[in-house]
Amino acid sequence: MQPRNPWGGGIEVITGSMFSGKSEELIRRLRRAIIARQRIQVFKQGLDDRYAAGQVVSHSKWRLEAERVAKAAEILDLVDPRTEVVGIDEAQFFDADLVRVAGHLA
Repeated sequence: MQPRNPWGGGIEVITGSMFSGKSEELIRRLRRAIIARQRIQVFKQGLDDRYAAGQVVSHSKWRLEAERVAKAAEILDLVDPRTEVVGIDEAQFFDADLVRVAGHLA
């Protein structure tokens, strides 16, 4: 399997305790990518329906559209080849294959 980006990409991880603003920081970074005219796609685990099924939502109610997937491998099927930035919320809810998927996307 060839990496998506032959020039190399990167992986950024946002960590912290509950209610520390991780989803808000993800949304903030993705909004900056949008302002920079980068194509983005956002994914969340399908079981996460705390606020809205088709959105990543922070505790402060910041929102960004997201696609729900049951397994990490589905991200590779859904990501558009033109996408430059992929955001994944609540990684701990995904299966262990997320490591392979993230490595492939980077």
